[in-house]
Amino acid sequence: MTSESRTVRPREEDGDDRLHDGLRYPAPEAPYYVAIGDEIAVFETCHARRLPVMLKGPTGCGKTRFVEHVAWRLGRPLVTVACHDDLSASDLTGRYIIRGNETVWLDGPLTLAARAGAICYLDEIIEARTDTIVVIHPLTDDRRLLPLDKTGEIVEAAAGFQLVISYNPGYQHALKDLKPSTRQRFVALEFDFPPASIEADIVAHEGGVDRSTAVALVTVTHRLRQLGDRGLAEVPSTRLIIATARLVASQIPIRTACRTALLGPLTDDADLLAAMHDIVAATM
Repeated sequence: MTSESRTVRPREEDGDDRLHDGLRYPAPEAPYYVAIGDEIAVFETCHARRLPVMLKGPTGCGKTRFVEHVAWRLGRPLVTVACHDDLSASDLTGRYIIRGNETVWLDGPLTLAARAGAICYLDEIIEARTDTIVVIHPLTDDRRLLPLDKTGEIVEAAAGFQLVISYNPGYQHALKDLKPSTRQRFVALEFDFPPASIEADIVAHEGGVDRSTAVALVTVTHRLRQLGDRGLAEVPSTRLIIATARLVASQIPIRTACRTALLGPLTDDADLLAAMHDIVAATM
């Protein structure tokens, strides 16, 4: 049996020349992001001081775009992992596979990022199993090491490596919470939906609509968010407003766009949907 170290290459999008050896390199232009406070300065300081960062905030409020933006500012490649309850430690660190007559070791995304000095972003880490999460612990302190039990190798994180995790505190419950031993390894940045005026700027830019349309969509969304305490599991996010705006920019009537892109993804409850449709009709 022979073995050699290789890296897993995530599926590349057609025509995307920023993906090399499984790493996504920054685009020439900065990913659009509007800072709300001092989050960029804090993150850059954490990177310089080799401190891992935890992003806390509701779904669709801009956490992923923030990571893409700061990766561009720092000039670091980015590896993103969408966490889920089937994610194993081997999915992160790597595994042996049979290729032809050889046994080949494939680096997982966490190992790949550590070797390359990339930013590794574990999105919605709360969804991962507890036994999977503990594998990141040696990378979050002064050791900055990643033991690979299956190969016996200990990977020392290269300069520039940074671990970033995110989760939605409003979605967690007793069975979906981070242990204190994990939480206290990170600097926490709090995120929320932007103020209405800034959110309208974001929707206009990302959705391709005029300012007045963006303001109207943000206004109706702010009213819809008030239903969060009336049985709506997740309030509409900035991401949903942008999707709605893109339909409007493509000549879909605004009420149709709201029905399909803003309201439909939120719930199947007939009473809640009726109430939301009334809000849209009254606002639009």
